[in-house]
Amino acid sequence: MKKHSGMRPQDIVVLLKIIALENKEWYYIDLAYSLKISQSEVSEALNRCKIAGLIDSKKRKVHINSFIEFLIYGLKYVFPAEPGKVVKGIPTAHSAPPINKHISEGSDVYVWAYAKGSKRGQAIEPLYKTIPAIIQEDELFYELLAIVDTIRVGRVREIEIAIAELKKRLLHA
Repeated sequence: MKKHSGMRPQDIVVLLKIIALENKEWYYIDLAYSLKISQSEVSEALNRCKIAGLIDSKKRKVHINSFIEFLIYGLKYVFPAEPGKVVKGIPTAHSAPPINKHISEGSDVYVWAYAKGSKRGQAIEPLYKTIPAIIQEDELFYELLAIVDTIRVGRVREIEIAIAELKKRLLHA
């Protein structure tokens, strides 16, 4: 039996991408290509997720309830994020859909630093470095990542909205 060496941020990204595929057939190479990571990273991520009980033994189906529980109660402690300097980038957390539809835009704008981004705001370190370059291709994946970032950096009201939006997308998938 493999030893669990702890979760890594890309593990969450891989699981969110599988969910965003909405039950479409996929291969490791598909995930690797779409996430701009290596096949071996995908394989290791899925192994860690299997050991953690977040994906089935065949590494094909995410255990949604366990994953939601981890995201709500563990994510911000395992992968915390602190707003950084003001940079140009792509909106995330409560500054991005779907959370921004519930929150009036105030002074806090959060972004993933990205030269081709459209907004200026405080930088939030993405769960994985390739995220800003890949999210334009997949609206649901982008929303899931923004929701997860809201859980990582949000205030109580924003987190409550993020949890409701997360459940809406994952429990009805």
